[in-house]
Amino acid sequence: MPQLRDSGTRTLHATEPVPSAEMDGFCRIFGVETEYGVAVTGANKPVDAGQVAMTMFQPIVSRSRSTNTYLANGSRLYLDVGSHPEYATAEARDPREALAQDLAGERVMRHLALKAQAKLRESYGEQATIHVFKNNVDSAGHAFGCHENYLVRRFVPLETIEHQLLPFLITRQLFTGAGRMAQDGFQITQRADFLDEAVSSATTRSRPMVNTRDEPHADPDSFRRLHVIIGDSNRSQWATWMKLAVTHLVLCVIEESFRRGEPSGFEEWAFADPAAANRAVSRFLDEPNAALALASGESVSALALQRRYYAAAESFVAAHREAMDAAFTAGASVTEHSEDATADLPTAVVLGEWNRALDTLAQGDYDALADRVDWAAKKRVFDAMRRRKPDISLAQLEQLELDYHDIANGRLYGSLTMRGQMKQLLAADEVEHAVHEAPQDTRAALRGRFVEAALASGSQFSADWTHLTVTAPERHEAVLLDPFAFKPTPEFAALMESLK
Repeated sequence: MPQLRDSGTRTLHATEPVPSAEMDGFCRIFGVETEYGVAVTGANKPVDAGQVAMTMFQPIVSRSRSTNTYLANGSRLYLDVGSHPEYATAEARDPREALAQDLAGERVMRHLALKAQAKLRESYGEQATIHVFKNNVDSAGHAFGCHENYLVRRFVPLETIEHQLLPFLITRQLFTGAGRMAQDGFQITQRADFLDEAVSSATTRSRPMVNTRDEPHADPDSFRRLHVIIGDSNRSQWATWMKLAVTHLVLCVIEESFRRGEPSGFEEWAFADPAAANRAVSRFLDEPNAALALASGESVSALALQRRYYAAAESFVAAHREAMDAAFTAGASVTEHSEDATADLPTAVVLGEWNRALDTLAQGDYDALADRVDWAAKKRVFDAMRRRKPDISLAQLEQLELDYHDIANGRLYGSLTMRGQMKQLLAADEVEHAVHEAPQDTRAALRGRFVEAALASGSQFSADWTHLTVTAPERHEAVLLDPFAFKPTPEFAALMESLK
């Protein structure tokens, strides 16, 4: 049976140099970790969330003797602190594949929830219903996260990345925020009121926007893993894809500028008070042109600052288009709004969608974003409900919002997609494929093959992001230090041979 361990990778050493294409170009590894909230309604006697979560994970415990495991699609599935089921996607080379893996996580969680629901109803009545929320705030005011991971080159100091990227991450929420009903009105983000630090190595005792804990899960001399905490959990496929895609472009500018010893142009855009700026952005609808104070003494609106980042990325892509497109293959299916001759090129698609979103925000036409931006979709629904029922209460709107995020038994988001009111980037069969198959161009492909073979053979094994081990009857191990390497090594081949 498998045993899971977590690897910090600081003590690991590469068996061969990292390929120069990965160090010198614009390749990147993407990942998304999503914590889910759990609740039960309709039970005929009390049942707490922890008990429900453990019931959901009973099949995992039966298979793994643990609430932590890796799946045959290369992902990690585990029960986090506070009884939050969590799914960490397999390593992906582009945001589109990362989106597929994230949606696969929704399906995995839904399957566990519905299986647990059937079991729960045996003891708690036929009306007992499990709700699994892909959101960030529960009814008691507890916050939980959606964390993005980006592999970045270690030659860029982390302080430089944080200083130049954080203003972008805060203002990016104009089109990636999930939105929420709050006591003081509708906000476009879920977590702004809960994030109290800009950067920190902690994630529980404090809530930073970027985590500085150094766990690269790769060659520590070459790479670090940028762990972004500020983002919301998105139901919108477009929003998940976009937040990864545009962040990649900005990171490319920062890395290449440092590589060449030239300014990126982002140096003077740091906020004087990031937490205050974050809260102001969350209240964008109350004051769209709110002045955000920069450390330089300048003041700028969130939308204007996004425009600056967009212009810098557009200029950078124009100068490096061939190399960018070679490394970055996201989003080929969302070209319908672009008339540019290069619209089929990945970077052109991303820039086109980014520009269109900013233009639409500037026009104040939020309904035009409601088919792709979560907060705009919710706002459209809430406005329609208020017109139909002027006396609708805050509690009723909050309940509707929770339904939007319920991936197990919710109806609202599914209804919007069925009516064509939410844009879908991936077909159902693409998502189903990601449930069972790892990305084939990262080391996740090897991990997935190993897990599948080890389970089929009934072997005792352990796994983490960088190690695969058969623990009995004889110990065999393979180290997967390079996340870009997807071809079997002799070490991996020997490991797989031991499973026969």
